Amino acid sequence: MITTLLVANRGEIACRIFRTCRALGIATVAVYSDADADALHVREADTAVRLPGAAPSDTYLRGDLVVAAALAAGADAVHPGYGFLSENAGFAAAMQDAGLVWVGPPVKAIELMASKTRAKELMAAAGVPLLAPVDPATARAEDLPLLLKASAGGGGRGMRIVRELGDLPGELTAAAAEALSAFGDGEVFAEPYVERGRHVEVQVMADEHDGVWALGTRDCSLQRRHQKVIEEAPAPGLTGALRERLHDAATAAARAVGYRGAGTVEFLVTADERPYFLEMNTRLQVEHPVTEAVFGLDLVALQLRIAEGEPLPAAEPPTPSGHAVEARLYAEDPARDWQPQTGALLSFDLPDEPGLRLDTGYTDGDTIGVHYDPMLAKVIAHAPTRTEAVRLLARALERARIHGPVTNRDLLVRSLRHPDYLAARLDTGFYDRHLAAMTSAPDAADVRLAATAAALAEAARNATSTTAGGFVRFGAWRNVPSQAQLRSYRSEPDGHEYAIAYRTTRDGVTVDAEDVRVVSAGRTRVTLEQEGVTRHFDILGRDRRLYVDSATGSYAFTALPRFTDPTDPTDRTEPGSLLAPMPGTVVRLAEGLAAGVAVEAGQPLIWLEAMKMEHRILAPASGTLTALHAAPGLQVEVGALLAVVAETTAPEENA
Repeated sequence: MITTLLVANRGEIACRIFRTCRALGIATVAVYSDADADALHVREADTAVRLPGAAPSDTYLRGDLVVAAALAAGADAVHPGYGFLSENAGFAAAMQDAGLVWVGPPVKAIELMASKTRAKELMAAAGVPLLAPVDPATARAEDLPLLLKASAGGGGRGMRIVRELGDLPGELTAAAAEALSAFGDGEVFAEPYVERGRHVEVQVMADEHDGVWALGTRDCSLQRRHQKVIEEAPAPGLTGALRERLHDAATAAARAVGYRGAGTVEFLVTADERPYFLEMNTRLQVEHPVTEAVFGLDLVALQLRIAEGEPLPAAEPPTPSGHAVEARLYAEDPARDWQPQTGALLSFDLPDEPGLRLDTGYTDGDTIGVHYDPMLAKVIAHAPTRTEAVRLLARALERARIHGPVTNRDLLVRSLRHPDYLAARLDTGFYDRHLAAMTSAPDAADVRLAATAAALAEAARNATSTTAGGFVRFGAWRNVPSQAQLRSYRSEPDGHEYAIAYRTTRDGVTVDAEDVRVVSAGRTRVTLEQEGVTRHFDILGRDRRLYVDSATGSYAFTALPRFTDPTDPTDRTEPGSLLAPMPGTVVRLAEGLAAGVAVEAGQPLIWLEAMKMEHRILAPASGTLTALHAAPGLQVEVGALLAVVAETTAPEENA
C-alpha cells in the first residue's frame, strides 16, 4: 500500500497528482529547483525537497537527486508526471532498485517504446498500420514532403517538415542538434508527411492481471510547432468502424509490450480515414482530463491502484458520456512566432462554473520564469454535446482575468469559434492556414473605447471624492466648458498609440467623442454608453501598465508620459541590431557565421533556447554582419545585443 508519494515533476501536473493523493489519504512530497522555491506545487505538498540549481539538467532531469529526495523524505512511491524523466527507463529502474514503487509502466515497456524507430518495428510485427519509413540518404523529390522526427522524444522537439530536397541536409542537422539537446540522443528518422492529417489518439489503461481498457479517442490536431494546443474527447467525425479499428490497434500495442498503467497510442488519420501508428507515450498525457471527464474516471487514482497490484475495477470501462474540450493556456505571443513570455502574473482568475475544470501550477502573484515550459494552465469544459462544451470553454476563457505577460488566450477563443473548428474540420495544418487572420489586431474602435475607460479610471483615482460605493458618478450630458485633459496610451503588444481627451465638469466628466457617454466611472470600474449600447469595463493598474477587461475582450495599455524625457535611451539601438526577444541560451549559430559575412533578409542566424523551445533570430535585411556577440552556450537576458547587420543600400542612379 502506498502511503507517501513523491512526484518527480513540477507545475500543474504535480498539483493535479497531489489532488488525487489528498482524496486517497496519501501523503505528498514535492521536489523543487531554486527557481521553483515558491511555486504552487511546493506550497501544496506536505513535504518538499530542494534540488539545487535552476536548469532542468541540474534539477528535474537528475534522476540520482530525485531518488535521494524520495528516500530522504520517506516516500515509498514515485510518480513521474509527464515530460522530464517520465519515459526514462533508467530512471524507472533506479526507483525500483531503491525499493520504491514506480507509478508507471514496466521498464521493459518503456525501453521498447522509447525509440520511435524500434517501436514502429514492434508495432509492424503486431499488425498495427504504419507509414513506410524513408531513408534520408536516398530520398527523392517524389518522397516529399518529409517529416523529420527525433527518435528518442516528443513534444515537437527535433521535428521538421521538409518540402524541398535541397533543404534536407540542413534540416537533418538542425533536427539532430535539437534532439541531442533535448533528449541526449541525436537519432532522427524520416517518414512521409501527410498533408491535412488528423492527430487522433487512444488512451489505454492496463493492469498486471491481463486487463486492458481502451478509453475512447481524443483529437489533438490543433497544434503549434507540433505541440498540442486544443484537445477533445471523443474525436469528432470518426466512423464507428474507424473507432473500433483504433481501439483494437491500441489494445494490440499495449499487449505487445506487456504494458501496465496509463499510456497513449497516437495515430495519424488521413482524409480518407486511413490510420497510421505514430508512437506510444508510456506515461500520463497532458490532455488526460478530457478522457477523465467523458468516462467519469480519475486516471491518476487508477495509476496508483495498478501500481499497488490491484486489477482494473471491471472487465470493461465505464460507458462514456458527453463531450470534453481542453485548451492549453500559454504565456506566449502567437503573433510573434509564439515567443514565450515571462514576468509577474498579477491576476489569474477564471470563472468557476458547472462543467469547467482548471488544472494549473500558478496563482495570483506568481512569477513565470525562463527555465520551464510556458504553459500556465489547462482549462477543460465538459457538457452533453460538443457544441455546448466548445461554447462553455470559449466563454470561460473570454471572461478570464489574466494580467501580466501576454498569453494565447485570445487565440484560443478565436480558434474555438472558428467555422472550421465548429464544423470539426480538423487537421494539423489548422494554424498554418488560419493563424495570420486569428492574430490580427483587434478593431481599433474597440481598443479606443477600452483606452477611454482606462483614462477615466485614472482620472477617478485622482478625484477628491467618490460615492459610497467607491465610484465617481458623472452626469456627462450636463456639460460645463473646461479645458480638455489628455492622456496617451500605447496598446500592448501591438504598440499602437491612443490619445484620449476628457473634460471635467461641475457634475462629472465628458469625453471628446460624440457617440460616447460616461455613465459612471471609478478607480476600478467604468461604464460607457456608445450608440445606445452600455458596456462595463474593469481596470487594474500596476505602475504605468493598465489592464482593461470587458465582456467582449481584454486589453493592456502602457500609460505614456506627457513630456518626453531627453535622457531616455529608448529606441537608441543601432539600426540592424538583433536583440534577444527573451532570456535564454544560445544553442547554435548559422554555419560560417562571423563578422564580415554577407547575410540575406530572413536568413536564420542564431538559435536561442528558452522555456523548452527553440527560437530563430532572423536577419532583418540583406547586408553584412558587422558584429557578432552571440556564441553557443551563452546565456542572455531579454534585450541583449546578439549581432548587428548593416543593410546593403542600392546605389543611387545618376540624375
